[in-house]
Amino acid sequence: MTDSALILLLKTSISIGICLILTGLYLHNFNETVEAMGVQGIVISAMCVAFGMALSLPTKMYLTFILVKRETDSLQR
Repeated sequence: MTDSALILLLKTSISIGICLILTGLYLHNFNETVEAMGVQGIVISAMCVAFGMALSLPTKMYLTFILVKRETDSLQR
């Protein structure tokens, strides 16, 4: 896998993670159906936020590492 394909995959993962976090926040704060579900609704919104965090945070660190490595390699040439 090339660097550009890996960076595209990581950016996609970050985008999906952020969308899941925002969906979880929306469900928790503004959706009446989830509120009516009680504990199950809270679990659903919390799982959206948890999976969103799991997708976005580690990939951000790895993507930053790849970009810094690419920049140092280009400066050394």
